[in-house]
Amino acid sequence: MHRHFSLGAFAVAAALLTTFTGARAFDESKYPDWKGAWERKAPPRWVQQGDKAPLTPEYQKIMDWNTADQKAGGHGWETSWMCLPPGMPRIMNVYEPMEVIVTPDTTYILISHIHDNRRIYTDGRDWPMDVEDSFKGYSIGKWLDTDGDGRYDTLEVETRHMKGPRAYDTGGLPLHADNKTVVKEKIYNEKGNKDVMIDEITTIDNALTGPWTVKKVYERKKDPKHNWIEEVCAENNPHVKVDNDNYMLSAEGLLMPSKKGQKPPDLRYFK
Repeated sequence: MHRHFSLGAFAVAAALLTTFTGARAFDESKYPDWKGAWERKAPPRWVQQGDKAPLTPEYQKIMDWNTADQKAGGHGWETSWMCLPPGMPRIMNVYEPMEVIVTPDTTYILISHIHDNRRIYTDGRDWPMDVEDSFKGYSIGKWLDTDGDGRYDTLEVETRHMKGPRAYDTGGLPLHADNKTVVKEKIYNEKGNKDVMIDEITTIDNALTGPWTVKKVYERKKDPKHNWIEEVCAENNPHVKVDNDNYMLSAEGLLMPSKKGQKPPDLRYFK
């Protein structure tokens, strides 16, 4: 009798599990094939040659200071030398090859750089009432079938709740210090080419005179078995932050200035 009950319970559990997994089955054919490794097709710069960022006068002055500081050997507004994450929208410069994993509730963007991985929620949720700000922000997406063929072809994304400091690229082009940035994206394949992905990125930020849209293009690598490397920012990083300033470690492991005329840090506790 005990054996009969156990087998029956097992059968019921198996039936329930089958029903549950069937309800959550993921039909890949309804979504674009974004498997593989994607690489950027242009230098990781937000402003391409011949373009100019639509900065407000206040932030154009900050950019001018930033440029002068970088020419003198500093870093200006750019902070990734401290291994701080680049955050959004800079993540989508794709400094290392990108992997996109599509599931029914979440699309994952994985990049081994400096905490560049993203989660884009596509489960119909609304913006949370209480969320901790982060460099990458909080992303909610929606799948679209723009040509009416019964398959999704475009992922619309909105990202909010970012913290700073953040820049668009290593050139130090600044986003506003109030961190009220909103980033909107449209991600899709180039028409007739499934191996080219386009991300139309619109940044809404108080350092700008208005919404600013740029287009990032990525190409799928031919090798289907990409060797995903590990990148650890702190490993072999010669930069040292002291007194909110940047110094360098020499080949001998000694502290040295990073730019001409730089004063040594305060060493009062070593006297």
